[in-house]
Amino acid sequence: MKVDDKHFYHGAAVMQIAEDRHFTAINPLQINGSICHNGFLINTNIVVYPKYAAKPKGRHKEYQFTFKEENRAELAQIAQHHPHLFISLVCVHDREICCLTYQQFRDLHERRLNDVGHEEEQFVVLVTLPEGKKFRVYVNASGTRGKYLGKQILVARSCFPAVLFD
Repeated sequence: MKVDDKHFYHGAAVMQIAEDRHFTAINPLQINGSICHNGFLINTNIVVYPKYAAKPKGRHKEYQFTFKEENRAELAQIAQHHPHLFISLVCVHDREICCLTYQQFRDLHERRLNDVGHEEEQFVVLVTLPEGKKFRVYVNASGTRGKYLGKQILVARSCFPAVLFD
């Protein structure tokens, strides 16, 4: 079997989860009888949906995580069956993992949707890692860079994977 980049980078998140003292099992995630290749069932009730970005881009050094319509639909479907849903954002170059709850993700999407006025084919969640500080997670206003929609979400660097088991 060919090994894709996502296997490496998603594996980084899975390995950290497996090393947590609360971890007992990882299983394929099934939705309506089909395996979801973008998520993992942890223990019996936690779902992790990893995404990765290789390098920060632009003068703001932002990691860009693209969520297409099919990603958002899949996440919504997962959330109907698994309320403990988390999105792990693997920042490859900095070797850090930022973890969002599904509600935080939805809030970001809602901000963007309200700004644009219609559903987009894809939207981008941006993450920065200021030295020695928490992750900054946000979405930009339509057609602009550096203008955040609402407040940035601050995520402690040390929260993953413990936040999954709280």
